[in-house]
Amino acid sequence: MADSVLELRQYTLHPGRRDDLIELFDREFVHPQEECDMRIPGRFRDRRNPDRFVWLRAFSGMAARRDALTAFYGGPVWRAHRDAANATMVDSDNVLLLRPVCALGEIPPSAGFVRVTICPVPRDEEERAVRSFEDTVAMAMTDLGVPPLAWYLTEPAENTFPALPVRAGEHVFVWFTAFADAAAHDRFAAAWDGDRVLGGEPEVLELVPTWVRPGG
Repeated sequence: MADSVLELRQYTLHPGRRDDLIELFDREFVHPQEECDMRIPGRFRDRRNPDRFVWLRAFSGMAARRDALTAFYGGPVWRAHRDAANATMVDSDNVLLLRPVCALGEIPPSAGFVRVTICPVPRDEEERAVRSFEDTVAMAMTDLGVPPLAWYLTEPAENTFPALPVRAGEHVFVWFTAFADAAAHDRFAAAWDGDRVLGGEPEVLELVPTWVRPGG
């Protein structure tokens, strides 16, 4: 079933603990979450913040999200490893709950760098934001050789698993773009000035997939 809900999760970690969490996460948490009917499209190091781990988690719907999270966080894998995971974290509540306009499949294996742009958008201007993005931003990025991978709006439904907080009361438009590496991204960023076309000051995440070796 196609994903209709995406979590964009940004974790602030204790200094020097990011690779510890990534190793634990990759070894213990990916497949068990997938077995609970979740999908993990991406896991990343934040280039600008050495103590931030960013990852994506997708669901077929809000009810499915509730059931999947209940199964995983009430299950033996999380119970066995939660103390080790939580020991790496300062904060895990920076979470955007999103619904797809153009959904993300997989981060291409060839992608060595991912840019996520988060723009505040008033709820009553969401349709305008989508049109502006598709008619201007997406086309301009495509002309530069970096078409966006996917774009999302805030999911307006109530959080169906309140044990895991999300950022409430915010309305955003989010898009993802992949690059071969950080140098390709930086060349794009030097030539690009289109993030503000939707209005508001965007938050930009510069992310390195965890499969890319640090410094590689």
